[in-house]
Amino acid sequence: MDRLYRRFVQPGDLVFDVGAHVGDRVASFRRLGARVVAIEPQPAMVRVLRLLYGLSRSVTVEQTAVGSDQGRARMMINVDNPTVSSLSSAFVDAARDAPGWETQRWTKSAAIAITTLDTLIEGHGQPSFIKLDVEGFEAEALQGLSRAVPALSFEFTTIQRDVALACIARCSSLGYVSFNAALGESHALLDDWLDAREIARWLKALPPEANSGDIYARIA
Repeated sequence: MDRLYRRFVQPGDLVFDVGAHVGDRVASFRRLGARVVAIEPQPAMVRVLRLLYGLSRSVTVEQTAVGSDQGRARMMINVDNPTVSSLSSAFVDAARDAPGWETQRWTKSAAIAITTLDTLIEGHGQPSFIKLDVEGFEAEALQGLSRAVPALSFEFTTIQRDVALACIARCSSLGYVSFNAALGESHALLDDWLDAREIARWLKALPPEANSGDIYARIA
């Protein structure tokens, strides 16, 4: 993980970890010497983040979701696997009984606050890197970013390729020209950086069993 993120994060950089969950990426960014804004809406996970990093001067925890506008929304909670809790009803509908997702159930919900990436940048400064992992809500989150930062990543799933394709289109409109990807938790990028059309073609060609991964975008 550190070897992967070292391509995007240098000592002293500011990083936004959107969908920080319980902080595995936060730990990596800290090891690389970055300052981190850990953004997570779920109270139970926020408690873990504050337990682990509450005394760290290099980590700020924001209890909020990220979307296209400020406000409030209802999050669908997966009690047994809270890392796939989501603001996207389309994501939950796509996941129900899809291969590899058969055991996942969203049985509770909670009202949570939503902010935008632009608002977070106003409050904390411009990050060098943004990591987005928000379970089908990535395209909405990118709509709340009006100016490109040097690099970012967003999660994709093969049950919702349309969301990832919308993210690629949004990144292109913001000025990102180079794209790469890592499958699952491999932390291994493709051999070559691709343009927007090429990464979209790669995504469409993935077999369903590839399941998920992250797409990386940079402005140069």
